[in-house]
Amino acid sequence: MHTGVFHSIDFEAEGVQPGFLSVPYSVDRSPYYQIRVPYLRVRRGEGASLLLMAGNHGDEYEGELQLARLMRRLQTLEISGTVTVLPVVNRPAVMAARRCSPLDGGNLNRAFPGDPAGTPTERIAHFLEHELFPRHDVVFDLHSGGTSMAHLPCLLMERQAETKRFERSLDLMRRMGAAHAFVADNGQAAPTSMGAAGRAGAIGLSGEFGGGGTVTPESMAFTAGAIDRLLLALGLVSAPVLSTPLEDKTPPLQFLSLSRHSQGIHATRRGWFEPAVRLGARVAAGDLAGWYHDLERIDMAEEALHFAEAGVVISHRLHCDSQAGDCLMQVAETLES
Repeated sequence: MHTGVFHSIDFEAEGVQPGFLSVPYSVDRSPYYQIRVPYLRVRRGEGASLLLMAGNHGDEYEGELQLARLMRRLQTLEISGTVTVLPVVNRPAVMAARRCSPLDGGNLNRAFPGDPAGTPTERIAHFLEHELFPRHDVVFDLHSGGTSMAHLPCLLMERQAETKRFERSLDLMRRMGAAHAFVADNGQAAPTSMGAAGRAGAIGLSGEFGGGGTVTPESMAFTAGAIDRLLLALGLVSAPVLSTPLEDKTPPLQFLSLSRHSQGIHATRRGWFEPAVRLGARVAAGDLAGWYHDLERIDMAEEALHFAEAGVVISHRLHCDSQAGDCLMQVAETLES
């Protein structure tokens, strides 16, 4: 009783199944404590099977809020196929408003394939990769920049070795309403949810939907639209569930690449960062990226920071106060789509 993840899901049953994934974890306050991760599974007839999850990192809220809303609406909605929803999959991190779990320090998106006898984070990762992901055609894991970063809204997938699955992944991304997307090349052994989805034989889709440890009307609308368009593309629903209304036209998808350390600007010492360009700006190598101030040495002029490479600005640090090693800004290379 001290390992693994326990649940009451009947994977063959029709209808609506709400419940909790339970992870035993003995603590000082409660020796038989269980981490309880809420889920909803709805199966109605034959059709595609989709797993939607958010809260992989606890401080990324667009997906968490929209999937919680979707969970409530799905319970009375007619669908064609199967939808499983996990709005706060790394519940300890969500409740602590932290990127990583406060129980074990685990980063769930670096914990796959996990360990059924390991830490809570490792157990959740193992259950997802070995029990849930293989039972779904598509896995959609929603992210954002978290508390410390602003991120250009975009979609992401891992490159698939199987041609048919790779082409289907690209087709779904093109239909989800984003203007930008990444195809990552982290390899078969990637410790991420997208790597795990690929190993499980599922199409893995992800993306960055906002940032700053908050939500905006724009970020929530983008998130709702992406979820609805995926549900529609898979034939699971006949009308939007979260979006009112859903725009008919989607922008052409610009593919981006982030593959070199030189595409990022990192702090080399303690300082206070001031960005000079906005997310989505197109910049050239040598362009001004921002300034780095030293409030401990007021007599010193701020340091001008410049881009080493050309491309599209996809993220910048939101916390002005920075330490050596912090990523201050990233620029992605544009690719032919």
